[in-house]
Amino acid sequence: MEILVGVLIPFIGTGAGAACVFFLKKEMGPNIQRVFLGFAAGVMVAASVWSLLIPAMEMCEDMGKLAFLPALVGFLLGIGFLLLMDSVIPHLHVGDEKPEGVPSKLKRSTMLMLAVTLHNLPEGAACGAIFAGILTGEGTVTMAGAVALSIGIAIQNFPEGAILSLPLRSEGKSKLQAFGMGALSGIVEPVGALIAIGLASVVTPVLPYLLAFAAGAMIYVVVEELIPEASEGSHSNIGTIAFALGFAVMMVLDIALA
Repeated sequence: MEILVGVLIPFIGTGAGAACVFFLKKEMGPNIQRVFLGFAAGVMVAASVWSLLIPAMEMCEDMGKLAFLPALVGFLLGIGFLLLMDSVIPHLHVGDEKPEGVPSKLKRSTMLMLAVTLHNLPEGAACGAIFAGILTGEGTVTMAGAVALSIGIAIQNFPEGAILSLPLRSEGKSKLQAFGMGALSGIVEPVGALIAIGLASVVTPVLPYLLAFAAGAMIYVVVEELIPEASEGSHSNIGTIAFALGFAVMMVLDIALA
């Protein structure tokens, strides 16, 4: 039951952010978006290091100086997977006019939703991988650390849900439709988490690779999208400060709750 709740926490964060459409009348200003994007990037980088890559290497200590190898392979596979998804899936980032991915006749609202869904996919894998470590009895992963990761991801998912639902509302969607699409963009998180748990429970040695894979995927999202978007235009230092705060919050959560 604890694990089920744990993998649902990030999805709840997305839904709570999407619910902002019921309380706010217009889209967030660019500076507020920079704060949220920078904060989310900081959380994801800290989570990738403390919650995913370090535990992945600790699990392979018996490999001696090659203990980094599974983490390295998983990390690069995660980067490659998100690169492929980014190139293939048609999606549109908030504030952009030109879609990315293969040419498509999908509606603008659908492609906005797919862009956020791409962000959420690696986060679901991260949650699943770390909770799989608990199920398999891997001593380097604790329930407190896993919950800290879920909470950290939920915190950064809140603005993502809002940043998606509010533009959808301004484009003519009803409040309920905008909320539903914003919330559904996070459904891949519990689904991805359950897939990762299933893989690790069947093949325990794959766990370090899964942890590092999730880290690589999250770092790809940070470098490819979150940081550039947070740094656009004037006052880019706002995004930088928010990044530092997000990194610090996730670092404290991971260490204090471990």
